[in-house]
Amino acid sequence: MADMWAFLNAVGRWAAGGPGGPAGDLAEELGLRTAVLLEGLSDLAAVEALAARHGRDLTAEGVGVVPMGGAMNIARYAGLLGPPGLGLRLTGLCDERERPFYDRGLERAGAPRRDFFVCVADLEDELIRALGPAAIEEIIRAEGDLRAWQTFLHQPAQHGRPRHQQMRRFLGTKKGRKIRYGRLLVEALDPGKVPAPLDGLLTSV
Repeated sequence: MADMWAFLNAVGRWAAGGPGGPAGDLAEELGLRTAVLLEGLSDLAAVEALAARHGRDLTAEGVGVVPMGGAMNIARYAGLLGPPGLGLRLTGLCDERERPFYDRGLERAGAPRRDFFVCVADLEDELIRALGPAAIEEIIRAEGDLRAWQTFLHQPAQHGRPRHQQMRRFLGTKKGRKIRYGRLLVEALDPGKVPAPLDGLLTSV
């Protein structure tokens, strides 16, 4: 039986220049109707964590959450998965600074831009602002990263920077940390404090 990771791997090979047949076959077998296009694996972790909190199985609902490996790949993935390719409805998240790339890529693919939800800086920044510095530090402590956090704060480049910017930078200083914390930050959110772009995305699918 097909699973979502098999589909994601097939899409990745297709995007790299391989055949599209396997991805199309898996999309049909999974009953996919929507593709959620995300920049990377940390966004994937956050979206999956929020869906789990709501008791939703997105794959069973015909929704494929697809990390693209970078925002600059939007035109390629929109063309493969959207109207010119598999014909799936497209939605997703983008950062404000990358919105022009998304606008052009989605327009080229004939996909509505209104179905994409915009983060001011990025999703990590949205989550940090929603939780607040004190809650983030508690999560860092609980994860055993307090010493690394304190060492990071003593770096000259961090002196005088706003705390939320320091935290956002800290999450990106070690491979895999953004992915792990993408899930943890969502799990720590109060139900009424889910960032608007993330909440809008889940509601839309």
